[in-house]
Amino acid sequence: MRTLYPAIEPYRTGMLETGDGHQVYWEISGNPEGKPAVFLHGGPGAGCSSAHRRLFDPKKYRVLLFDQRGCGRSKPHASLDNNTTWDLVKDIEKLRAIMGVEKWLVFGGSWGSTLALAYAETHPEHVSELVLRGIFTLQKREIDWYYQQGASNLFPDLWESFLAPIPVAERGDLVAAYHKRLTGTDTKAQLEAARAWSVWEGSTIKLLPSKQNSNNYGQDQFALAFARIENHYFTHAGWMDQGQLIRDARKLKNIPGIIIQGRYDVCTPAVTAWELHKAWPEADFVIVDDAGHAFDEPGIMNQLITATDKFAA
Repeated sequence: MRTLYPAIEPYRTGMLETGDGHQVYWEISGNPEGKPAVFLHGGPGAGCSSAHRRLFDPKKYRVLLFDQRGCGRSKPHASLDNNTTWDLVKDIEKLRAIMGVEKWLVFGGSWGSTLALAYAETHPEHVSELVLRGIFTLQKREIDWYYQQGASNLFPDLWESFLAPIPVAERGDLVAAYHKRLTGTDTKAQLEAARAWSVWEGSTIKLLPSKQNSNNYGQDQFALAFARIENHYFTHAGWMDQGQLIRDARKLKNIPGIIIQGRYDVCTPAVTAWELHKAWPEADFVIVDDAGHAFDEPGIMNQLITATDKFAA
């Protein structure tokens, strides 16, 4: 089983001035002469971690990581202004210019897979390969499954905590009810909602529960950006047509790729990965039978690093 490469520090960092109110943190690590790659984190709103650098062989890759608008080390924190899928696609292109490359490998998991697909379908000429994990395409049925009814049936104990900040009368549309609180002026109610939203995901993304994961997701600074930005994107369906990313997967035909999916992924169930596989049959398709959603579950990590090693060659 493949595991993370040794810890590594970036050799170059900076802030991208977007021109519309955001400063986006970016960093480059690995071999300055290595194969170019960009890592797209999940959420939206989760930010990058040092572990994400370690999914790539540092002797063979030059990897750019960045914290998407409003999260991580980017500023302003938890901002929803000028924060859409297509703003992020433009940011990726500006970051490609900073790297000074014509093509790069694009790696994305969970929401990162959504963004990777949106970017690759917009700029296929700039994508050398795609590595996608935990496929999510922002369709209404996907959001309803996780935030209205579906996953709730598997985790009824944890679901009660997710429902707690919302009065019974507003539970017919939980995304809308959370949006009201996460964008409201009552800071106490906002933070309570942010923690509940964030901890729900942190508690359900792994096949085997992780108390540490739940605690990390419940930290105020993280939770506020994570919940506000996720809910903002889900409220607006990612500013995309329903099913757009699957519909336009034909544009990926000439891009080598791999789709990696946990069999017991409750956050982004395998049906969407299967739909993408059918729409983009040229890509390899891997089901990890003993995994949920998280990138650091052993079987998923093994497949991700096997994939980056393969494309490094």
